Amino acid sequence: SRPSDVTRGRRRVCRAFAMLQFMHALSISMLLSRGIVRPVAPQSRPTASPIMSSRDMESSLSVNEMKRLLSERGVDFRDCIEKKDLADRLQASAREGKFGSAIPTTLSENENRVVSTFTRVSPSVCFVQVSQQLQALPFQLRALEVPAGSGSGFVWDTAGHCVTNYHVIASRGPVPSTVKLRLQGSAESFDAEVVGVEPEKDIAVLKIKPGALPPPIPVGTSHDLQVGQSVLAIGNPFGLDYTLTTGVVSALGRDVDGVGGRPIKGCIQTDAAINPGNSGGPLLDSRGRLIGINTAILAPSRGGQAGSIGIGFAIPVDTVRRVVSQIIRYGRVVRPSLGINVLDDAIKRSYEAQLRRKLPGVLVVEAIPDSPAQRAGLQPARFRGADVALGDLITHINGDPTRQVEDLLSAIEEIHVDDEVELRVLRGCDERRAEKVLVRLVSRDKLPKAAPAAFPNVGRYGSGR
Repeated sequence: SRPSDVTRGRRRVCRAFAMLQFMHALSISMLLSRGIVRPVAPQSRPTASPIMSSRDMESSLSVNEMKRLLSERGVDFRDCIEKKDLADRLQASAREGKFGSAIPTTLSENENRVVSTFTRVSPSVCFVQVSQQLQALPFQLRALEVPAGSGSGFVWDTAGHCVTNYHVIASRGPVPSTVKLRLQGSAESFDAEVVGVEPEKDIAVLKIKPGALPPPIPVGTSHDLQVGQSVLAIGNPFGLDYTLTTGVVSALGRDVDGVGGRPIKGCIQTDAAINPGNSGGPLLDSRGRLIGINTAILAPSRGGQAGSIGIGFAIPVDTVRRVVSQIIRYGRVVRPSLGINVLDDAIKRSYEAQLRRKLPGVLVVEAIPDSPAQRAGLQPARFRGADVALGDLITHINGDPTRQVEDLLSAIEEIHVDDEVELRVLRGCDERRAEKVLVRLVSRDKLPKAAPAAFPNVGRYGSGR
């Protein structure tokens, strides 16, 4: 049905009233924009804010609280001796209307993050001390226990395993069966059993009774680190326990000479101060995750005592995790092997000079009988009277070049036992006879004992590669 005349009239009135309201708001907006009228803030009733007396402040506030308030107000209080002096200075500042300072007195966001990380992680860092027995007098029956070395370490898991550097516990002789370990907040030292060591990676695993241990440090990754990102180092430099230093990742992929003679590849370089005693301590990212173990510094000796010049090195956590997991599970590092022995690089260079040609790879000089390499058909070099018949030259493993022996060793260490690898070999060192060979790795201790090498200066490491 059609609306009545009354309904239509009401609608016209409503539209007209809405139009008047719009025009009124528009006119007020124009007047404000031209400065003809000014907005008036609503008046509020004044509230009384009484100032405490000096005596009340002195009785209700502590000395530290008054110092903090004065500092926040930007008031100098260095000449205040007694608590009453602070209370008088605080009351005077209140009467002058000083209730804040333009200078920030609280920690920045980054500082708060560092403080929080140190507070959370430092209880999991431990002080490692090694002692040795010495007989002071020839006829003295009781041996004297003297310190033989110290360093840092950290809690690895809830089972009581702790990790440190190999050179921390074996710097002055053979690996001891137990060492002393002390955690933050503990007055006594614990006897820690040495579970296993890996000298070539400068890693040792200890174990204490898993009582009321602090939580283990969260484990991060090192393959995705970036130069310039912030790092934190916690340790016991020169015996000063639970010291924090900060810095950045200065470089990646550094080679550091290990205790076993082979370089530790892929180390992290940092400018965070690392000094004697920091060895074995954790290197952390800004979120408090483990990214490495502090292990070495580059420092000239000053009067017989080395110190940090801003170049320190840490074993990457990806290597640490692989080695520590094997030590905990097997008591040692399970080394994968191809079952071959290869020629040392220095000797290979002398052969290159005699042959007047380059050998761009690793030369096989022995395939251990009944090894994966022999079953895969790898051919070693052989003597023919005074001549040498060149064998297979390994140029790549899983697509990565192997220009020297260390390249092959490092690549194999990254692969697990029973995994299959693809080798690119030059048969007889002939580039026209390149082939791809698949070999399944085995543990070195599963290989048959190799016969004495018939080739001079064979590069032997354990039971072969």
